[in-house]
Amino acid sequence: MNEFMEIFNSSDPENVSTSVKLLLMLTVLSLAPSILILMTCFTRIVIVLSFVRTALGTQQMPPTQVLLGLSLFLTFFIMSPVLQEVNEEALTPLFNEEINLDEAYSLASGPFKEFMSEQTRQKDLQLFLDYTQAEQPKSIDDIPLTTLVPAFALSEIKTAFQIGFMIFIPFLVIDMIVASVLMSMGMMMLPPVMISLPFKILLFVLIDGWYLVIESLLQSF
Repeated sequence: MNEFMEIFNSSDPENVSTSVKLLLMLTVLSLAPSILILMTCFTRIVIVLSFVRTALGTQQMPPTQVLLGLSLFLTFFIMSPVLQEVNEEALTPLFNEEINLDEAYSLASGPFKEFMSEQTRQKDLQLFLDYTQAEQPKSIDDIPLTTLVPAFALSEIKTAFQIGFMIFIPFLVIDMIVASVLMSMGMMMLPPVMISLPFKILLFVLIDGWYLVIESLLQSF
């Protein structure tokens, strides 16, 4: 601990550079959950997969840990070009002391801004621009992150709910058919969910549902 404090208190250029790197690393680690949720495709993926589980009516199958793990790795897969660009243009030059911290922040935010702007609806972005009474940006670089991030998150939630609605329709039809059949047979006390669940799982397996859902998510980006 004393050695760690000496690095921060030292005036030696090498130690100062090391302290900046440590401070940057701690800052990134503290903001990592927020960056993951609000500045990547993680939100859309995890909401859609949760909709799939709810539509099937399988309670905790697949488990929440599996859905979160799958969402996380899909996020890294989709965001890999952006992360690679950030590493090449911002992090590597910063660690090689070719640029300062302000320049690294500007270069690192560029790829994220480009990705988020492609997925953000103009209506959602305009909502936050009007609220802050900001001037209309002339380019993507002129859009502040404080405006783009909430607009992107709002668009992602809306898109995820639209996909989830389309997923719900076929399973809702199955529930309605089963309920109608049970009612016509006079089996009023038998919960329709118990009968429709095997049919929904069978349908989902026959059409290779997980493949179709993941394919739709990848194509949506």
